[in-house]
Amino acid sequence: MKIIMLGAPGAGKGTQAKKIADKYQIPHISTGDIFRANIKNGTELGKKAKTYMDQGLLVPDELVVDLVVDRVQQSDCANGYVLDGFPRTIPQAEALDAALAKLGDKVDYAINVEVPDENIINRMGGRRACVGCGATYHVAYNPPKEEGFCDIDGEKLILREDDKPETVKKRLDVYHDQTQPLIEYYSSKQILKEVDGTVDMEDVFTAIVQILGV
Repeated sequence: MKIIMLGAPGAGKGTQAKKIADKYQIPHISTGDIFRANIKNGTELGKKAKTYMDQGLLVPDELVVDLVVDRVQQSDCANGYVLDGFPRTIPQAEALDAALAKLGDKVDYAINVEVPDENIINRMGGRRACVGCGATYHVAYNPPKEEGFCDIDGEKLILREDDKPETVKKRLDVYHDQTQPLIEYYSSKQILKEVDGTVDMEDVFTAIVQILGV
């Protein structure tokens, strides 16, 4: 079961990817994790990626695809995997499909967690982070015991720059421009499945399990 998770930033696709990985005992794979592992282990691909990252440059699509394909060929992916945060663009998706095809492999499902922009802006605007330990809360869904202060170390909670409405809107604009075309791409391949991401997290997961059918 090879799955790609799609959805805007803040839609909850990462949370659902972890839940899928736990239930089906398959790896949850994010490009960030792959980069860190390869750099830490000093692999050739990791060294190449590090030269770009050290200069503050985006790692080229070709190298990212090589890293992902290398990862999904590892033994723990024998029964499948969940890709989270990749591909982000049509060229990445096409390169991934071509690389997997050479291995006689393909993606089984692309699951899109659908949440309107307005919901995402409200959802992310309610997040708060501890300046001390980094713990995160949400004013509506997961509030601290004492408003404005962390339950763990009592430090002040802040609204991070990434979660401010103007920043979220910019991230959503980039998503709609670059990533949303993937929905049409995977729809044309008849592997796209959509779930309503505005409902309770457990209900979203139930809908995904029904799609996967196992």
